[in-house]
Amino acid sequence: MLVDEVKITLQAGKGGDGLVHFYTDRWRPKGGPDGGNGGDGGNVYFRAVSDISRLHQFRHQKNFEAQDGGKGGPNNCTGKNGVDLYLDIPYGSVISYDNGTQVELETVGQIILASKGGRGGKGNHHYRSATNQTPKEHTTGFSPPVKNIHIKLKLIADIGFIGLPNASKTSLLNELTSANAQVANYAFTTLEPNLGVMKGGQIIADIPGLIEGASDGKGLGYKFLKHVERTKILVHCVSAESADPVADYQVVRQELKNYSSVLDSKTEIVVLTKSDLLDQKDIKKISKKIGAALAVSIVDDKSLKSLSDMLSKLI
Repeated sequence: MLVDEVKITLQAGKGGDGLVHFYTDRWRPKGGPDGGNGGDGGNVYFRAVSDISRLHQFRHQKNFEAQDGGKGGPNNCTGKNGVDLYLDIPYGSVISYDNGTQVELETVGQIILASKGGRGGKGNHHYRSATNQTPKEHTTGFSPPVKNIHIKLKLIADIGFIGLPNASKTSLLNELTSANAQVANYAFTTLEPNLGVMKGGQIIADIPGLIEGASDGKGLGYKFLKHVERTKILVHCVSAESADPVADYQVVRQELKNYSSVLDSKTEIVVLTKSDLLDQKDIKKISKKIGAALAVSIVDDKSLKSLSDMLSKLI
């Protein structure tokens, strides 16, 4: 199961406390103040990776803390800085903070500072002066506030395959890319988005089948509609074995319109799939009704190449 939305809390490390200490030995019984400053607390970072399943790590663990800074030491030694915490999340994630700000991770390897560690406190060595030769002042390290974070994944792909369940979307993905996603001859085989990369580098996202009412929360597809918002082109797959291909097409188009005007206005290519089940006369008739640019079948290499070439030119 793909986890594409989570809520977590982050706590950057607390700064270490400054030390009150006076140096003394047999030769210098009054060596003076030498309490060191505390170390800085560790920062928390988000780092973008290509693995779309990385939000799964937040299903059960919700609270994350970076290491606190060490306390100041004698001999004016500064405490050790806390170790930074890096949390890997999929690129395409939208990070929302409790103050209303948002940050998007758009490229693999991108790193953003999510919560800055606290500064270390000052030791009494810092407060020494000609008029204050035995300072007992010191400060405690700063403790950063807890941050509530909402992470929502939106897949970044060039092409989005959409359509009703069992419209051959996943089969086409497997044929056009090196993906090896599960397929079967029944509806809702695909329970989460699949990604594949074409030879030209174009990324295809296979979105689980939509049904009527998906934009209102029905079926599996509604939770994945957001994943096609960032695609450049939509490939609308309509099955040739459907009893009413026109109605199938209209159902999906209506759901896109209901969900988002952005989706409704995206460039769309209509593809009639499973064309091997019909003769050429019926293919032409149905293609004209639904405005299909192409009829394809996974057992017809020529049609697959035509679809691949068309997509490569458009991207």
